[in-house]
Amino acid sequence: MNQHRYLPMTEEDKQEMLATIGVASIEELLTDIPEKTRFNRTLAIEEALKEPELVSFFEGLAKENRSIKDYPSYLGAGVYEHYIPSIVDHVISRSEFYTAYTPYQPEISQGELQAIFEFQTMICELTGMDLANSSMYDGQTSLAEAAMLAAGHTKKKTILVSKAVHPEARAVLQTNAYGQHLEVIEIETKDGVTDLEQLRAHYSDEVACVIVQHPNFFGSLEPLAEIEQVTHSEKAQFIVSSNPLALGLLKPPGAFGADIVVGDAQPFGIPTQFGGPHCGYFAATKKLMRKVPGRLVGQTVDDQGQRGFVLTLQAREQHIRRDKATSNICSNQALNALAASVAMTAIGKQGIKEMATQNVQKANYLKNQLKKAGVTLLYHGATFNEFVVDLGKPVSEINKQLFDKGIIGGYDLAEMDSSRAGQMLLCVTELRTKQELDEFAKELGAIL
Repeated sequence: MNQHRYLPMTEEDKQEMLATIGVASIEELLTDIPEKTRFNRTLAIEEALKEPELVSFFEGLAKENRSIKDYPSYLGAGVYEHYIPSIVDHVISRSEFYTAYTPYQPEISQGELQAIFEFQTMICELTGMDLANSSMYDGQTSLAEAAMLAAGHTKKKTILVSKAVHPEARAVLQTNAYGQHLEVIEIETKDGVTDLEQLRAHYSDEVACVIVQHPNFFGSLEPLAEIEQVTHSEKAQFIVSSNPLALGLLKPPGAFGADIVVGDAQPFGIPTQFGGPHCGYFAATKKLMRKVPGRLVGQTVDDQGQRGFVLTLQAREQHIRRDKATSNICSNQALNALAASVAMTAIGKQGIKEMATQNVQKANYLKNQLKKAGVTLLYHGATFNEFVVDLGKPVSEINKQLFDKGIIGGYDLAEMDSSRAGQMLLCVTELRTKQELDEFAKELGAIL
């Protein structure tokens, strides 16, 4: 048996190949290389392990890690640990879904097409919008695509984006805007939300869109009604990025007059898994229907009157000349969109509302416990499941001390902005217990 069973070439194979080309050994192939430049000793690497030993070695390395399965986590910042019904893995592991990707042939893809259609429908219900596409790579690319659509639709070159939008989303936006020769102006924050005065000061009839996040990167709720009034005072598009779980409780952006609502479906059925892959969603008003990037699945009937599903409105980037395309995204996250759909279906409308409510209540409980422990809260407005504390010390050092106590701390905001040194973004989801929250407040208070 070959010792390295994943390398199929045997000694007999090697000799046969050498005989075919007329040489006796591999060394003969190297005769043109001067002797003094050849590597004439054994490489200083350890001997290869046999497979059982190799598996044991890597399992030992894995046991040195500590994950959210071992320690309670207060990390959020765009990737969240939520309850995932066990049925999600069961459904997405079925071969007919696991291997299905491009449902171009509706006659053999009805299951996949219906699953995508249901995803679109549920996103529309959450966001209050007319239609949604079949998903995008993640929330960040979805936001950038929304801005590109707005610029193309309005034929204007300026984008106003709040600094309370996720910094990674703003970075993706800047990259896309550079390629399209668009100007991006970032609006400062005040008390944890978008500064309305500065927004008004930068607003003009040259603005293509105004972009905010709700709940925003700091967990705070934006004044959407006031931002919408500024945005629609001319013909700019109002773009809102939202955590879809929060929309199970909050009034949806569509009710505030949003033109496009984007976000990441990761809170529904998609594990944290080292930050990806995710599943972006993209919802819009009917007037923008033909400009929405990606795929749309529509409902129809066949020649016998039976309900069926097809890809629809396909005068888009994968079917037209590149110079007429509205987007470079002609794909979707079919499997992760399915996971989100299964999770939303299993949890149900009331369940999603209950999950969202628990996020708010438990985050507020931790706020109160931290106040009692002498921790300073930076902002005092309404939040969803994240909020900022000012620790007055390097967050990286505090997180090391928390980790030694068996706790994964929050996000160090100094990583995105050096002026925020000492500030920690904390996240509390429905999975945190009262005991864990009390323990965290006690340990953080003791460290400070």
